[in-house]
Amino acid sequence: MSLNIRRALPGEAGLVLSLVRELADYEKLLHEVEATEAMIDAALFGDDPRLFCEIAEWRGEPAGLAVWFRNFSTFSGRSGIYLEDLFVRPAQRGNGIGKALLVHLAQQCVANGWSRLQWAVLDWNTPSIEFYKSLGAELMDEWTVCRVTGPALTALARGMR
Repeated sequence: MSLNIRRALPGEAGLVLSLVRELADYEKLLHEVEATEAMIDAALFGDDPRLFCEIAEWRGEPAGLAVWFRNFSTFSGRSGIYLEDLFVRPAQRGNGIGKALLVHLAQQCVANGWSRLQWAVLDWNTPSIEFYKSLGAELMDEWTVCRVTGPALTALARGMR
């Protein structure tokens, strides 16, 4: 196997955005991508980075990524990783790249004493759901994700909701 996982480097915001756009296209959400290369660059490589990205290379070529940030559990009293995006290009799927990225993140959690690795998956994405279950992931069906964006976010910020 010729797999290498490494942290994204300054100057690679275009690559990261390209992979994010490929993921969004797969999820039928490309129309929702507003991020620019400059925004990704600032988030990953600014003075106080809050976002991190692991790049998976297969035979020397970018094959996928894991974009994540630290979260915190008040119940455990410890940080964890929230995996925002996990993507492997279709041509490289089946080579263990997705699993290797998750193993890499789990190792970071364990090494740092962090309590969990968490992410969301679209309910129609049966292949990914089965893959995650095979790795021991627990689907948190009793939890519903909440989100406020756009005009509703502005209204809430103004106390109008």
